[in-house]
Amino acid sequence: MPSTKPIIEIVNVVASATIEEKLDLNDIQAKIPAIEYNPEQFPGAVFRIMTPKTATLLFSTGKMVCTGSKSEEMARTAVKTVVKKLRKEKIKIKKDAVVTIQNIVSSINLGGKIHLEKAARTLPRSMYEPEQFPGVIHRMVDPKTVILLFASGKLVCTGAKTEKDVYRSVNNLHSRLEELDLMLYD
Repeated sequence: MPSTKPIIEIVNVVASATIEEKLDLNDIQAKIPAIEYNPEQFPGAVFRIMTPKTATLLFSTGKMVCTGSKSEEMARTAVKTVVKKLRKEKIKIKKDAVVTIQNIVSSINLGGKIHLEKAARTLPRSMYEPEQFPGVIHRMVDPKTVILLFASGKLVCTGAKTEKDVYRSVNNLHSRLEELDLMLYD
C-alpha cells in the first residue's frame, strides 16, 4: 500500500492579545471610521486589516482577539500592525501587546480513504454517530487536539496551540491509521 505524506493547510489561527490599557472604542471608531462598532449588537469593535488579511476584535478592557491569519507569525504581525495603526491615530498604548495563540485550525488531506467504522471502534477517545455527523471525532491527548476524520481521507484538526502540535497530531494519527490498516489507497 503506497502511503502518501499528509497535505496540511493551516486555515485559521485565533490569537488573544492584551495591552493592559483601557480602550475608548467610540474614540477609536471616530478616528478610524473603517472600524465596525455597534455596541448594541456586540461589545467589541472589529478592526479589519488587509496585510496580513485578518480581523481583530478590540474590547474596552484592552483585550483583543485576532482571527483569520494562516500562521502563528502572521497572527503576531497582525496584532502588532493593529497596535501600530492605533498609536498612529494617537490612541494611548504604552506597552506592546502580549499575544497568546488560542487555537489553530487546519485542513488535512491524507491522500487515501479511511475506514470510519473500524477507526471509531479501534481508536481510543473516538466518537462516531453517522446519523448526527458524518465524521469520527477523535480526541488526542498529546498534543491536546481534536481531529475530525472523514471517509474521504480528509481531516480537520482543531485545538492546537502551535503549528508544531498540528503536524505532530496529524502525523501521529496518520501513522496509527496505517498501523491499524485503516487507510485505503487507490
